[in-house]
Amino acid sequence: DLTGIESMDQCRHTLEQHNWNIEAAVQDRLNEQEGVPSVFNPPPLRPLQVNTADHRIYSYVVSRPQPRARWGYYFIMLPFRFTYYTLLDIFRFALRFIRPDPRSRVTDPVGDIISFIHMFEEKYGRIHPVFYQGTYSQALNDAKRELRFLLVYLHGDDHQDTDEFCRNTLCAPEVITLINTRMLFWACSTNKPEGYRVSQALRENTYPFLAVIMLKDRRMTVVGRLEGLIQPDDLINQLMFIMDANQTYLVSERLEREERNQTQVLRQQQDEAYLASLRADQEKERKKKEERERKKKKEEEVQQQKLAEERRRQTLQEEKERRLECLPPEPHPDDPESVKIIFKLPNDSRVERRFHFTQSLTVIHDFLFSLKESPEKFQIEANFPRRVLPCLPTEEWPNPPTLQEAGLSHTEVLFVQDLTDD
Repeated sequence: DLTGIESMDQCRHTLEQHNWNIEAAVQDRLNEQEGVPSVFNPPPLRPLQVNTADHRIYSYVVSRPQPRARWGYYFIMLPFRFTYYTLLDIFRFALRFIRPDPRSRVTDPVGDIISFIHMFEEKYGRIHPVFYQGTYSQALNDAKRELRFLLVYLHGDDHQDTDEFCRNTLCAPEVITLINTRMLFWACSTNKPEGYRVSQALRENTYPFLAVIMLKDRRMTVVGRLEGLIQPDDLINQLMFIMDANQTYLVSERLEREERNQTQVLRQQQDEAYLASLRADQEKERKKKEERERKKKKEEEVQQQKLAEERRRQTLQEEKERRLECLPPEPHPDDPESVKIIFKLPNDSRVERRFHFTQSLTVIHDFLFSLKESPEKFQIEANFPRRVLPCLPTEEWPNPPTLQEAGLSHTEVLFVQDLTDD
């Protein structure tokens, strides 16, 4: 109901990831819906470096009240205490070379966080500030991206003040409200590899230890350190003091980020306008190129048509000359077997020639074809009776008849009909 997930399997998987902590599961899911990456995403390849050496860092230490010591007892035990702690430090130093501290190897940072949260809830209950369920690096990146304060708590399991701090201070309702509304809260035990790694970076002196980290001068910087057993009201006052003293840096960073975003949007708009103009110019150039290619292709086609027409005419002329050379000689006018034919051409001109009765009608066609005045395609028609002479081989007349077989007389007038358009 809170997250809008309809799949029960997905709900179960999400709750299992968060060890059935419904509050943390809902927060992580809502963060994902707002574009914030899940804490179960792989940590960044290059973790953020935190500036811990700022000379303006605010440090607040609550000293544990010491009972009045007996000076005599103190001076008597001083040599023994000095010898004990010196030997202990030498032993620990030598032990590092023989057996390195297993906490120095971080293999499952998210698992360390989840394990600590589970342990904390078993011991102190579920009423506590919302823990950031991700690695220290992920918390730093989220605090930087969201421009929020990050409160880091290092849990010393063996310290005598840890239990009282967790029960009475960290789980106080007013402390929970302040932390949940004003900052991200990351916590881990120093007995865990992930907590030990952060402990080595922040260099705490005693427990309980709290550090306030924020983006300052474009670097993640520790702006406040709170050490010792601090009471709820005092903790709230100190956190408010630290946040009020450094709020201007976040405001300034928000303004700079907004200005950078506006500049980036303006640059993006300019780039888009430039690309649109470039695409328009490219489109114009493409159309011009296509038009040039189309004109060139058309000119080539016209040129090819002209060449084809010239070749066709040359071939036609050669064919006319060949047909003219192959014509049999014209019979003598006194030859009784000769036929005088007058041809009326389509241009109203007349051509006259004699042929022999025994010659095929193909000879008449060849004679007309060889004339310059004749069309390329034509047929020869007789008038009485009106008929088309089969001068060329067809299915009906595979061998054209002779003039005599065609029924021509000694003097004939034949008409040449132009078939070129057909």
